[in-house]
Amino acid sequence: MLAGLLSIFLLAAPPGAGDAKPVSTPSPAAAFEKLKSLAGDWDDYSTKGWAGRVSYALVARGSVLVATSQFEKAHPGETMLTVFHLDGDRLLLTHYCVARNQPRLEATSIEEGLASITFTFRDATNLPSRDKGHLDKAVFRFEDADHFTSRWTWYQDGKESWMEEIRHTRRNPKGGATRR
Repeated sequence: MLAGLLSIFLLAAPPGAGDAKPVSTPSPAAAFEKLKSLAGDWDDYSTKGWAGRVSYALVARGSVLVATSQFEKAHPGETMLTVFHLDGDRLLLTHYCVARNQPRLEATSIEEGLASITFTFRDATNLPSRDKGHLDKAVFRFEDADHFTSRWTWYQDGKESWMEEIRHTRRNPKGGATRR
């Protein structure tokens, strides 16, 4: 009987139903390679009205990307650090924040063509409760080799809120002049 039902199902399938090629999602390793291309110095412009600088550097034989950021108007006298690395088949981001906690985010969405990578909260150190304020999500959208945006959210008291979007422009572009 099962064989009969299976043959009916196969006969009822529309022509070409098995011919479609699945859309492949880029791997975390491919996304990390995309992030590694950010190595260098960047000028940043926030939707909150401040400007800053971020430097991306590869360390540990290219297995870790470290972003050092200074946003004098937003966080006077402070430096923050964001670290990207692979952990097996996961791509992780750890943000060392002026809020004195260290949220770990995991790449949960990688858009086809590596146009964007979304990181969402996984866990954190020095965070006594999920409801204490912390950076919760980051979305990186790549425009070209010299321009990208990052959008960050904040989570506190059970609510996620948009924090800001930052436009990044490479300081010494490979292709010549930059634009904001």
